Amino acid sequence: MKLKSNNLKRQRLTLSDGDFIDLDWAFAKKESTRLVVILHGLEGDSKRSYVLGASNKFYDHGYDVVRVNFRGCSGEPNIKYSSYHSGATSDLHEILEMIYSQYSYEAIYLNGFSLGGNVILKYLGERSDIHTAIKAVSVISVPCYLAGSAKEIVKFKNFPYAVNFKYYLLKKLRQKQLQFPDKISVKEINKIRNLIDFDHAYTSKAHGFEDAFHYYEQSSSLNFLGNIDRPTLLINALNDSFLSHECYPVKDAKENPDLFLEMPNYGGHVGFYGKRNYYTEIRSVDFFSKY
Repeated sequence: MKLKSNNLKRQRLTLSDGDFIDLDWAFAKKESTRLVVILHGLEGDSKRSYVLGASNKFYDHGYDVVRVNFRGCSGEPNIKYSSYHSGATSDLHEILEMIYSQYSYEAIYLNGFSLGGNVILKYLGERSDIHTAIKAVSVISVPCYLAGSAKEIVKFKNFPYAVNFKYYLLKKLRQKQLQFPDKISVKEINKIRNLIDFDHAYTSKAHGFEDAFHYYEQSSSLNFLGNIDRPTLLINALNDSFLSHECYPVKDAKENPDLFLEMPNYGGHVGFYGKRNYYTEIRSVDFFSKY
């Protein structure tokens, strides 16, 4: 899939800790006052089909779009031993602060998939200083309860996906081991059998958590949904094999008037395909148009 915009720019943002994030911009045909910030899922990037599809749909409706590549996901290893994870909201905050200072958008919308959706929900719910420019949010296939989702992913039904995640995660981790041999050993890496093992050995330790389940507990957006005060559309398909029952926060949606939960029967994990557009692309554009 190709981007429709011919007005493209990659921007490297240097973060406060000295690391970097690459942002891929696509500007609308006419100067726009509206921007959509898109965050990808685990081991994704700005070129994934679901990200490009969403970008094209927003472009068709006159939005500028910036597609975020999490640390180490833009084709170049990041500098630090740490990288990105489901609860790492500080990088999103720095991205948004840069946008507020360097651009003059009247309305900014956030669109996230899977891990990226969890980051957005946690960010909105944990802070009391969300900028007034943030008007609305759409998140897709979000593992709101990370411990439950992790347990689902390592089940036999998700074996092909688990193998794929493990391959790319370990490929990066072996590279980091060469950069930081004092942080993790080859022996420790060879003991990793699944995603939970990976989070025990790397994600938790590299980002200040006690272990994988402490990381899951602290980073799950489910803990923060009640505090969200921006119109937020959450679409989680009932046949998403990555999600546990806790990832369908019906009670939170009933209690928070700003949280709109949709649970279609089909769609899988980021797979809401239609004849011409993904269902979630259409719903996101429609939802944003109201705010």
